[in-house]
Amino acid sequence: MERQKHILVVFPHPDDEAFGTAGYLSLQSSLGTPITYICATLGEMGRNMGKPFFANRETLPEIRRREIHDACNVIGIEDLRLLGLRDKTLEFEDVEYLADIIEGVINEVKPSLIITFYPGYAVHPDHDATGEAAITAIRRIPKEERPVVFCKAFSNNCVEELGEPDVVFDVTAAKENKIAAIKAHRSQTEGMFDRLDKMALGEDVEGLRWLLKEEFWTYKF
Repeated sequence: MERQKHILVVFPHPDDEAFGTAGYLSLQSSLGTPITYICATLGEMGRNMGKPFFANRETLPEIRRREIHDACNVIGIEDLRLLGLRDKTLEFEDVEYLADIIEGVINEVKPSLIITFYPGYAVHPDHDATGEAAITAIRRIPKEERPVVFCKAFSNNCVEELGEPDVVFDVTAAKENKIAAIKAHRSQTEGMFDRLDKMALGEDVEGLRWLLKEEFWTYKF
């Protein structure tokens, strides 16, 4: 795995980083790669409140704030930028406004790689809106200076329309870190702890693919 100079991650919700990128980011962090993470919301409209319940709609934002810090500590992300925008409303934000924020961070940290959602292929409106804003910001950069962009996509039509993912990482070596990062988002993931434990033991074969392999589409401008 090639060590990146600096990685910028742009996602809308706490736990977006855990499921699809925690393995790769953990491995990069172990190589000494600095990672900056822009998380647009606190995920305060998340449906889960723990299992058994330990949160409510009023307490969930602060709980999720703590959880994302815990997950970042596990992964090795030292630079977390929480924008505090309202969960489930990003599609109504001015895309240029969001792009301005992202562009400012790009100019500050000068990443060699940006990871975000593939706009139009990420199912949730917040995912698509965040990806669109990130791509809008990156388009402003002269072609010869643009960082590489890895996108996550998981809509039903993503492979049909985008082709197979062109970047696949074996993150087996970071399996324990990835599981710990997912578990750090306890309010949202506690109900799947038993399954995660079975994956860790290799007993859940179906779940092993997304646990041990992380796939991306390189965005073509």
